[in-house]
Amino acid sequence: MRRSRWAALIAVIVALVAVGATYAALNATSKASAAPAEGATSAQIDEGRKLFLEGCSSCHGLNAEGIDGATVNNGGNGGPSLIGVGSASVHFQVSTGRMPLAGPEAQAPTKKVQYNEEEIAALAAYIASLAPGPASPSEEELDFSNASVAEGGELFRTNCSQCHNFSGRGGALSDGAYAPSLMQATPQQIYEAMVTGPQQMPVFSNETLTVEDKQAILAYIDDVKNAPNPGGQDLGALGPVTEGLFTFIVGIVLFIAVAVWIGAKVR
Repeated sequence: MRRSRWAALIAVIVALVAVGATYAALNATSKASAAPAEGATSAQIDEGRKLFLEGCSSCHGLNAEGIDGATVNNGGNGGPSLIGVGSASVHFQVSTGRMPLAGPEAQAPTKKVQYNEEEIAALAAYIASLAPGPASPSEEELDFSNASVAEGGELFRTNCSQCHNFSGRGGALSDGAYAPSLMQATPQQIYEAMVTGPQQMPVFSNETLTVEDKQAILAYIDDVKNAPNPGGQDLGALGPVTEGLFTFIVGIVLFIAVAVWIGAKVR
């Protein structure tokens, strides 16, 4: 009887120790994965928190937990939670000037960037330290020098052209939203947009589009940016609508000019 009691007590102690060890291991793993990919220091994270409290907390909460989104519809400063969005989302939104947002709009527009690169990296490091999320791409992931432009074009037309146009010049969406032009975006911003899915854009994780696929898309966009136009002006490369409109307007003007010239001759 005594032996069975001691055995039960030992079993409980062993189970408690096992649970504690498992929790500690999982907690350490979570903290490690929450750290930004760039290997941020504690000083950088502290600086990021300071910048966040000064410029972002009024919309996203003191601890980045977000503020009730209903206040946005009433003209308030409500913003979503940033827990788990990762450093990639922060860098994309801030480096393109979309954040800080001046006020509620159908879509956050690009504008003059409010922070320098060091401050953006600090903000990204702080948000990444709160919870795991998509990390900013490494230099290796952004290296598309050996990627196939043809394959990238095929992937772009399949996954991106419905919104961004086959030439990456953007296009209108519903409810006042739009897909922006990619001509001014950097490879890092384009990669980060793919892994975070800003606004109406879907998320293209590495399971959906591999790193090699993303590199091929970057190669295609870079080729479109720098490709010569042997036919002359590309008229925005928006397709036959702009070309047809240009031809129509020029034709009408020529007809009017000819009619005026004939009238003058008759008189």
